[in-house]
Amino acid sequence: MSRKRRELPLLERIEITDVAAEGNALTRVNDMVVFVPFGAPGDIVDIQLTKKKKNYAEGRITAIHQPGDVRVEPKCSHFTVCGGCRWQHLPYEFQLACKERQVKDAIERIAKVDAPEVSPILGSEEIWCYRNKMEYTFSNKKWLTYEQLSSGEEFSDRDGAGFHIPGAFDKVLDIDCCYLQDDFGNRLRCFVRDFGKEHGYTFYDLRQQQGLLRTLMIRIASTGEIMAVMVFGEDDADRINTLLSAVKERFPEITSLLYVINTKVNDTIGDQEILTFSGRDYIEESMESLRFRIGSKSFYQTNSRQAYRLYSVVRDFAGLTGNELVYDLYTGTGTIANFVAGKASKVIGIEYVPEAIADAKINSEVNGIENTLFYAGDMKDVLTDSFVAEHGRPDVMIVDPPRAGMHEDVVNVILNAAPRRIVYVSCNPATQARDLALLDAKYKVEAIQPVDMFPHTAHVENVVNLTLK
Repeated sequence: MSRKRRELPLLERIEITDVAAEGNALTRVNDMVVFVPFGAPGDIVDIQLTKKKKNYAEGRITAIHQPGDVRVEPKCSHFTVCGGCRWQHLPYEFQLACKERQVKDAIERIAKVDAPEVSPILGSEEIWCYRNKMEYTFSNKKWLTYEQLSSGEEFSDRDGAGFHIPGAFDKVLDIDCCYLQDDFGNRLRCFVRDFGKEHGYTFYDLRQQQGLLRTLMIRIASTGEIMAVMVFGEDDADRINTLLSAVKERFPEITSLLYVINTKVNDTIGDQEILTFSGRDYIEESMESLRFRIGSKSFYQTNSRQAYRLYSVVRDFAGLTGNELVYDLYTGTGTIANFVAGKASKVIGIEYVPEAIADAKINSEVNGIENTLFYAGDMKDVLTDSFVAEHGRPDVMIVDPPRAGMHEDVVNVILNAAPRRIVYVSCNPATQARDLALLDAKYKVEAIQPVDMFPHTAHVENVVNLTLK
């Protein structure tokens, strides 16, 4: 006989006191920290606990008796349900202050190294419609809100297109309007969704792994070029051609209309063949006098305007005079490598994804850049002491690892190579701080510059300038 689950208490009229690094709000009740999403400091709320451990608990707000002075009205009607913009209820200046404090806390509590004051965070010029890439999922199990379930209405049409519900992999929230990308994204997504319904197309069943309409990726470059990648879960040539022809006719501004037939279990298309329906198989972004080709599998910073500010900080921190050998680790499509190449003697980029390295080489070629070299492979396998011996000891290393930070083997090779300067770019201040503690054996932190790439989220990019002691 299974044990009955113990019901957790409802905490009434509790004041929210702070915001946590992960994006949740927090309060303390009887020396226990309670984390809740979508709270604002000063809120007086009721909290239904959903998880209770020895030293902390998690819960959800069931009622707001008095909103805090800092709380503002969210712009989006899907706020709190879709799980994307967890800070829409907080003023942007307050968001920036929280992110800046997140960086300071990581340096002080995790890195524990001598460091200067953190420079004021560079906020995003645009806080809405700033994303150049969005991905949507089609599902035949559209999420029903509490209000819809309580209405007593029957919902026979469960087809929708939008975002996965946090904690429910097979449920998708049907999105009417998302303010993170130019409104073109809304118009295209809704057109495909409505066309599918009107013409009897099957929407993907995430449990049964079947259905024609699966996912849609939309990229809108600062140059005005647009890429749409429609992913189908079945190979139905007639219906695919009919839909894509309709999209092409309705949206002639799409410069790259691509599609994928993905019948495997997961949604990733990195190992899938990308087919071109019309236009080119890439779009172009611009940065200063450079142009970067972006394919369907390419990584590019999601906030184009802030990417320029971020890379400008990196270039300034690098302090290049034109004589330096630069290593760009985790180079991706070589955006940073090509961006700094004009002020360096040579730039060597290393990246795990072969397709990204192919893009990096093309980006050098189309921009007439001849002083770059790119290598594909796992960083800890490629960047070895023998690699450094062959290509030369770098004067400057630029590192921009994934959220997990750098492998310890990579840190050790960097310490052995002993470049004069390291510019460390990170999307996770906690793992960056961990790595700074390791680099402290030989390096001193000279400057710290946070940059906000993702308004209304808790995510923050941070650039640290280190010099050899």
